[in-house]
Amino acid sequence: MPTIGLIGVLVAFAGVAVSIVCLVAGALLSRKKSGGAGETLTWGGHVAVLVTLAALTVCCGVLVYCFMTGDTSIEYVLRYRSDSSSDIAWLYKLSGLWAGREGSLLFWGWLIAIFNSVVAVRNMRQGRKLDSMALLVSQLVLAAFVGVILFSESNMPFAATPAKYFDGSGNLTAAASVLGMNTLLEHWAMAIHPPTLFVGYAGLTIPFAYAIAAIIVNDSSKEWVVRSQRYTLFSWFFLGVGIGLGAIWAYVVLGWGGYWGWDPVENASLLSWIVGVALIHSFTVYRQRGAFKRWSVMCACLTFAFVIVGTFISRSGLVQSVHAFEGDPVSLALFGALIGASILAGIVGLIVRWKSFGPASSGADDVENMLSKDAAYYFNNVIMVVFAVLLTYMTVSSALPAHLFGIPVPFGGQTVSAGTYNAIARPLGVIYLAILAVCPLLSWGRTEGKQFWKRARIPGICAVVLFAVLMFYFVTYLLPSYDAILAAGGTEADGLLEQGPSWYYNGVAVVGLLVASLLFFNSLFMLGRAIRGYQKGHQGNVLASAWGMLVNRASTFGGFVAHLGMAVILVGLIGSSMYVTEITGYLPYDEESDSVSETFDIQDFQLTYTGNSIDELGNGNVRYALTFDVTKDGQFVGTVNPAVQLVSATQQQKLEASVIGFPLEDLFVVYRGVNDEGDFSMDVRVNPLITPVWVGFGLLMVGVLIATAGRRGAKRKFDEEPSGDDLPHEASAAK
Repeated sequence: MPTIGLIGVLVAFAGVAVSIVCLVAGALLSRKKSGGAGETLTWGGHVAVLVTLAALTVCCGVLVYCFMTGDTSIEYVLRYRSDSSSDIAWLYKLSGLWAGREGSLLFWGWLIAIFNSVVAVRNMRQGRKLDSMALLVSQLVLAAFVGVILFSESNMPFAATPAKYFDGSGNLTAAASVLGMNTLLEHWAMAIHPPTLFVGYAGLTIPFAYAIAAIIVNDSSKEWVVRSQRYTLFSWFFLGVGIGLGAIWAYVVLGWGGYWGWDPVENASLLSWIVGVALIHSFTVYRQRGAFKRWSVMCACLTFAFVIVGTFISRSGLVQSVHAFEGDPVSLALFGALIGASILAGIVGLIVRWKSFGPASSGADDVENMLSKDAAYYFNNVIMVVFAVLLTYMTVSSALPAHLFGIPVPFGGQTVSAGTYNAIARPLGVIYLAILAVCPLLSWGRTEGKQFWKRARIPGICAVVLFAVLMFYFVTYLLPSYDAILAAGGTEADGLLEQGPSWYYNGVAVVGLLVASLLFFNSLFMLGRAIRGYQKGHQGNVLASAWGMLVNRASTFGGFVAHLGMAVILVGLIGSSMYVTEITGYLPYDEESDSVSETFDIQDFQLTYTGNSIDELGNGNVRYALTFDVTKDGQFVGTVNPAVQLVSATQQQKLEASVIGFPLEDLFVVYRGVNDEGDFSMDVRVNPLITPVWVGFGLLMVGVLIATAGRRGAKRKFDEEPSGDDLPHEASAAK
């Protein structure tokens, strides 16, 4: 099997090399108008792209086969195999393909090859210069991936397993038997989380490739944006899904009660998603206004660069994380070169094509008035890019020197606390969503006061009503929880006070609830107005108009749904990250009577111990579980079964949290084992408003999926109007 895999890599590298040569030669001959030779070579380059995909598919298939059958002739399979006996053990075995550094590079390259093949198939007949050049750029990126796999021994996933791992009978030795996948990663969400991220990473190569291609062929029309926008939305959707799955895994598996802890690898996955927001909105302005052309090109380059920056962080060894890859100097050099090349290509290209990529009309790139859509989009981009840069710096700060040339380096040599991240991200996020809420009410160029009031009054009144309801919940539940934590003192109280005085901390929450109310109803009313506008233009009923808009104006429809989701998420984030009540402690356990002399109380919940169990799982693993009956205000609401699983092969402990969900809060219970006296170590939290986080995330993803999958290019008058072109802001409220 190692030989077959190696041959596959060789063929893939040959295919990508041939495609690059043919595409370059075809482009040069086409310029010289050398008959059909240029077209033939270009066509051959497209075919070579498909050959590369086929070869990489064989490579991935070899690893999958070995993981599924338990063939350990390949060392990578030995190190990342799963011996799980669960009902979805097949999923864990499959996830070995992307569990390690070598396999994940191969998997990422395979995904890039898929995207490149889609571009190639769509362009084989037309032979458009823009698409051919974009394919060339993307193939150069793929060449870097395949090359580092082939020529770097540390990144070759098909190295044969050394003989030292087998005994005389050909069986694995005891030392080899303990090798395998980290059991913390054996969860359905974590098994799916990496490939969804990699789909997003690979897909964002395409808008970058089209941006560079537009510069090379000197085409500043919106054509490159039109061609790459769906790839961008599709990739951004998968990035979002991947981040959400990671949050679910962190919430359920790691046992700390939260879903986002500003872990370095979490931050790394967020970087390209953040800059992707700016890219998507820049595309809107490019298409509608012929503005932000230079910025859109640069933003496409930055988005791709931040994909690589995130990968650099997770593979550099600079940071520590449960899901970070082992550092490797060769792949670090590769990713460092890609970061520099992508940014440099954008800068140099724009310098060369500065006049060509200027605004379509004089002053189109200027922000004439702060109360305009132009300004909203401008600040949207600035906030996202600045936050991504700041987040990157803070993430790698622990690897920086404390002083440079005698000057103190901010956060240098220090690990930035979650409280510091929160102190920066919360107000910045509220400001960003406030811009998002107001943007649909504004006009291009300048917004007239009467027009703004006409658009804002009805959603504004509804938002005030919702805000009043949220404030009632805040005053009666969230604020008392905050005061109780401060009154109890300890590390939890200190952590809250580190993030600012009470008036500021709670003030940010109140302003956030107001912004969420405005964003929710502004998005809802803009969606209604867009549907009514479509209805007038097509003389249909409301349901037919909604369906027609969903099909023909999917980007507008999906965008508004996505913004509704962001409003719901904001409410959930405020409650579930700022007003969590946590109590840790020990329950004295009497082994002879199998009893606990007291209950575990938190807020209005009471946990009563009813028993424990020890279960022998497959492969020698043992699960130790406790059972508690839970009452709320004296009423029985359910049973929790927190557990600790001991993995025999690695002697690792795996916590299994038990959660009871309610519409407005979660009871989160973790059992951490016993102390020297045999007492149960417990960690119990009440997480308010966490359900809106999951619901809002679902709405966000549905909205992006609608915008991605909807039909484009309908030859209707409505579709030619600039009022609703691509994203949620565009539906003209003046209609």
